[in-house]
Amino acid sequence: MSPYLRSLLPPLALLLAACDQQPHFTAAEPGEALSAGAATVRKFDHNAFSQSSANLPPSRRLDFAVGNSFFRNPWVTAPATTTARDGLGPLFNTNACQNCHIKDGRGHPPAAEAASAASMLVRLSIPAGTDDAERLLHQGVVAEPTYGTQLQDMANPGIAPEGKVRMNYSRVPVHFADGTEVQLRKPQLDVSQLGYGPMHPDTLFSARVATPMIGLGLLESISETDILANADPDDSNGDGISGRPNQVWDRAQQRTALGRFGWKAGQPTLNQQNAEAFANDMGLTSTLVAHDNCTDAQSDCLAAVNGGVPEVSDNILASVLFYSRNLGVPARRNVDAPEVLKGKGLFHQAGCQQCHTPRFTTAADAVEPELANQVIRPYTDLLLHDMGEGLADGRDEFLATGREWRTPPLWGIGLTQAVNGHTQFLHDGRARNLLEAILWHGGEAEAAKQHVLQFDADERAALLAFLNSL
Repeated sequence: MSPYLRSLLPPLALLLAACDQQPHFTAAEPGEALSAGAATVRKFDHNAFSQSSANLPPSRRLDFAVGNSFFRNPWVTAPATTTARDGLGPLFNTNACQNCHIKDGRGHPPAAEAASAASMLVRLSIPAGTDDAERLLHQGVVAEPTYGTQLQDMANPGIAPEGKVRMNYSRVPVHFADGTEVQLRKPQLDVSQLGYGPMHPDTLFSARVATPMIGLGLLESISETDILANADPDDSNGDGISGRPNQVWDRAQQRTALGRFGWKAGQPTLNQQNAEAFANDMGLTSTLVAHDNCTDAQSDCLAAVNGGVPEVSDNILASVLFYSRNLGVPARRNVDAPEVLKGKGLFHQAGCQQCHTPRFTTAADAVEPELANQVIRPYTDLLLHDMGEGLADGRDEFLATGREWRTPPLWGIGLTQAVNGHTQFLHDGRARNLLEAILWHGGEAEAAKQHVLQFDADERAALLAFLNSL
């Protein structure tokens, strides 16, 4: 054998070994269609995200319906004869949870003619100083002095809204190896008509669309041990993936805890997520978040009539918690279709599953019996990952840096069009379809994106068929 041919053997052997290791799926795994285990629902139309878990007994479905009513129906300003639902504002983004989480699904950026941003909000903060340790411990950020931690673009009569929010876009071309061009849209946040004067010159902004409500109780029921088992903050295995947990303030426990919910895993529990949304999105107080989102600079907001103390009673908060814990996840479709199985293989070849962890089993001691011991397939690790400069908002949140985001669950993503009438993805809705969402990935996901950029048209179609089956 010639020295030249001999020199080719080691890399050739490695290439063949790599090919042998590429996953090939010839059939669905047992139970793979049941994304939420026994809680999986079989509804695939515009109401697919609004069903109670399939294993919720009839005796508990009345509680689910009560929670749904408080999630769906609008709140009103105080004083009002509707005392159970008054206290809206003074500043708010919407008057009902359902207006953001449309049909319990995904929000979107505002259209040019929209009266408000509605299902997209804007978080605010300023860089922390040396004396801000206490604020960072409890809030995760330092609030903008005049406008707080969230911009409210609606207000009660006689109160000035905080501002108007819109998105402008520029084009970013991306090319596949076969020459196919995709024009991504790069967002530029436009905040205007400020109601209380200029903002701090160093204000940090983060635009975020509302996330789907399905399966949240199951995500809350994954044991902390199982989540932390996937963390690799120092990338000790050298695979380029260094997911790490966020540690956030738990109001009820008065201590730090593992973050699970929100785009940066900034909330530890579903109850706190709900209470914070009531306070920040609708201006409604609860025993967990007992103050309106008014700053000292907003005297009209501070002087406004409230709807009682608290405005959201413990019973109502508990009803909404029960509802949000028990929204079922739709079953997967076409799990045995050859194109879907091919796409699943390509998903794994690209390494997407390293962050979008396919499978967990919920804890035996879950807070609701229907959520316990369920084999679920959410396709998330609930950890923070550096997603690169292209997706960075530059705004820290507890331990999450300005380049880090929690891996979003993928279950139900293929029904977004059916439920919400659009396919706008990522934290600010910039991606107009799943392919654009993939192409925005960077940082720890850069290698996966580069792998996808090598796919030809048939492979891209197969990958999308798999994602749309979820």
